[in-house]
Amino acid sequence: QVQLLESGGGSVQSGGSLRLSCATSEYTFTNDDYLGWFRQRSGNWREPVAIIDHKGIIRYADFVKGRFTLSKDIAKNTLDLQMSSLKPEDTAMYYCAADWERMTMNPVRTPEIGYWGQGTQVTVSS
Repeated sequence: QVQLLESGGGSVQSGGSLRLSCATSEYTFTNDDYLGWFRQRSGNWREPVAIIDHKGIIRYADFVKGRFTLSKDIAKNTLDLQMSSLKPEDTAMYYCAADWERMTMNPVRTPEIGYWGQGTQVTVSS
């Protein structure tokens, strides 16, 4: 059983930055993994924020393009999400996710993802 551990959440003012990190102790990330960050705002479905596929292609949700950067570090065994120019509407629980077969930016397919972390809260005040 793979356990994903998120860290780095917190409270920040609008325009500020945070860096989220996802790690796992029982599993070593490989280039064949599908990894990503998702978020769930209050009253909303869980939605994809940024994912990296087995070919190393990174995709971002339109609402974070130019503000967030996803990076995968095989040596450190981490998946990081650098978030800049944060807005109040970015307030959400952020989750790290992993799958060995597929991961897409289609929010309808989100429930099919195999592994999730417990989440880390990000709160952006205006």
